[in-house]
Amino acid sequence: MRILRRHGRWLLLGLLVTALLVVALWPRATEVEVAAVVSGPLLVTVDDEGETRIRHRFVVSAPVGGRVERIELEPGDPVERGRTIVARVRPETPALLDARARSEAEAALAAARAALGRARADEQRAKTALSLARTELQRARALVGAAALSRQELDTREAAATSAEEMMRAATFAVATADADVARAAARLRPPSAAGTATVAIEAPVDGVVLRRFRESESIVPAGEPLVEIGDPRNLEIVSDLLSTDAVRVERGARALVVDWGGTTGLEARVRRVEPSGFTKVSALGVEEQRVNVVMDFVDAAGAWSRLGDQYRVEVRIVLWESPRVLKAPTSALFRNGDDWAVFVVEGGRARRVPVEVGHRTPLEAEVLEGLAEGATVIVHPDDTLEDGARVTIRESPSSAP
Repeated sequence: MRILRRHGRWLLLGLLVTALLVVALWPRATEVEVAAVVSGPLLVTVDDEGETRIRHRFVVSAPVGGRVERIELEPGDPVERGRTIVARVRPETPALLDARARSEAEAALAAARAALGRARADEQRAKTALSLARTELQRARALVGAAALSRQELDTREAAATSAEEMMRAATFAVATADADVARAAARLRPPSAAGTATVAIEAPVDGVVLRRFRESESIVPAGEPLVEIGDPRNLEIVSDLLSTDAVRVERGARALVVDWGGTTGLEARVRRVEPSGFTKVSALGVEEQRVNVVMDFVDAAGAWSRLGDQYRVEVRIVLWESPRVLKAPTSALFRNGDDWAVFVVEGGRARRVPVEVGHRTPLEAEVLEGLAEGATVIVHPDDTLEDGARVTIRESPSSAP
């Protein structure tokens, strides 16, 4: 009894230390975030930036070189086909001739006049030959009637008369050509003040509005210089350049959602064309990417997107697959277990590893085909150190904290 009293104090102290060591070394529960497996709609989409553009646009150019008057139309002003004057151009006057050019022009005019004189002389000679051929033909016909000339001689005279007529026509055409050459050579020597100064009025080719004004102030422009661009803002489409690996998954006629365009509600669109040719585009990180243009049409009435204009930025989500009701879990709960997918399910305060079969996936949700039931609680963003059967506690979200 005395020994018990003597050593009981140390025994009690040893038991207390042992209990403290057990408590300290006892594995603690891991805090985890969880989510529920639910049923609901699932959309698999390709998301990217897009740009609106007017489908048919027309660039009005100067038909002749000259001085374009100040263009008063501004971007957004309406125009009517065949009625609205878009621009006016005064054709440029011919440049003044220097001494050498004038001498060459005068020599060309003299040569043209000489050619005209030669052509007229040839015409006069052809007239004489034609008159002689006709006279001989009449004489031959009279002799044939008197049986003084053979029929063969008459045919020869007729052929000669026909040939003379053809030569006469050729000589007449030669005179007309030479006369035109004289007029062209004389035009080069005409003073600039004598040139026509009529203003050319350019009308709008289509109904619509002015999109861009390339020229505003009065200036000298060459023929073909762009002046304004016209289009109809009611004929709007969307173009998005997708990665080629995403574009091959897009079907013609696929549904698309237009979001983050500035309106309070989303818009509906439909894929009209996936262009067959791609192009190289350098990303913001300097990486070359192969891109493909996907063109979409608005499904909503024009009033829903009337505030959109040409080359406005939008966000598009092209639907690849959708279902109104599937069993789904957060994508962040999935992890690889060998070659298969698995999740951690919370049961009785412990994490249980459960293999699952996954169908369609999005960055946030995944379709669960097998392995889970609706209402199951799964761990999202599981730690690499979390093991099957480990004790866990559910971390409270900031919204649920008092």
